[in-house]
Amino acid sequence: MPELEAFFGYMYYAALRPEEVLHLPGRRVRAAPAQRGGGWGVLHFTGSTVAVGRDWGDGDDTTEDRELKHRAKAATRDVPVPPPLVRLLDHRVKKYPPGSNGKLFVTRRGPGGRYLPTAGQPIPNNTYGKAWRDARAKVLTPAQQRSPLARRPYNLRHAAVSLWLNAGVPATQVAEWAGHSVNVLMRV
Repeated sequence: MPELEAFFGYMYYAALRPEEVLHLPGRRVRAAPAQRGGGWGVLHFTGSTVAVGRDWGDGDDTTEDRELKHRAKAATRDVPVPPPLVRLLDHRVKKYPPGSNGKLFVTRRGPGGRYLPTAGQPIPNNTYGKAWRDARAKVLTPAQQRSPLARRPYNLRHAAVSLWLNAGVPATQVAEWAGHSVNVLMRV
């Protein structure tokens, strides 16, 4: 699914959790990269959109907007955006504008490959999970598919954190960008 390229790009380049990607508002995402020169940007994260069962949430929906994981309701986090993600964002917004709820990643349907925003529901876990499994099956050898290599989309977040650490970024900075403690960073 080409419309999920930027979804997975956020996880890899910005070490976001899937629920943080689903929470991204379309209108602020485009403006943020232009704040810095050289093609780099900074994204400001304010919350997450989590999947909940109909009987487990505060309302009738199967998703809820919440604070960042293990953070206070008003907590935010800034993450650097490298040029490849800036390009993915620009392409995403041009080709797939935000949904009626203003969020960047919403369900889309349409005949003949034409994608239209629906009621603005977040992309379901099983949709991006299936797209990941399909892509993995297409590009990996049978032996690689049996291995834990990129087993689930969340592994992109781990790859981003590992890339930052291997590039020499201090562990305290990586932990801040990833939204967890140095202890969790070094254990996981």
